[in-house]
Amino acid sequence: MGGGGGGAPALAVVSTGEIKRGMTIELDGQLYQILEFQHIKLGRGSAQVRMKLRNVRKGDTIEKTVQAGDRFTRARLDHRNVQYLYHDGDHYHFMDTSTYDQMILDADLLGSATDYLTDGMVVVLEEYEGEPIGVELPASVVLRIARSDIGLRGDTAQGAMKPATLETGLRVNVPLFVNEGDRIRVDTRSGEYIERAQE
Repeated sequence: MGGGGGGAPALAVVSTGEIKRGMTIELDGQLYQILEFQHIKLGRGSAQVRMKLRNVRKGDTIEKTVQAGDRFTRARLDHRNVQYLYHDGDHYHFMDTSTYDQMILDADLLGSATDYLTDGMVVVLEEYEGEPIGVELPASVVLRIARSDIGLRGDTAQGAMKPATLETGLRVNVPLFVNEGDRIRVDTRSGEYIERAQE
């Protein structure tokens, strides 16, 4: 197998210096999304990269350490906008916003995205070789508070929080001044309260 100058490879190759958070790479025959990475300098000029990776199809998270300069095949994902319609049990129904084709994705495939989906929301469906592998959410979403505990009387400590359950079932800590029925903005990456949303 020589390194002849054949045609351009169909898949993009990236080195450890080019990886980014959120990028999907192929490793050991599996697709992994890079959640975090850290460059580690060792003695005598050598270096390693420690990566936290999520198996795109199975959902489990692994840590892997590779040599700096190692190369990976970057998975080419197709993206299209889909609108969330409804769910029945673990089946979530979406519609392609350009073709109006409907599709059903399982809760396992969607992972924590199910905590943020509301009727009519448009998200980006990621596909690999025609197979759906997940959805990309906006950085933040607005959700209504379905239930919240009453803040303790006299608890006026600056920054005091109370637990609340949102319309999707997600539980977050919110400031004491936020009430049931209020709409709040939540960070989809951390699951944390950002601010009370304007009506």
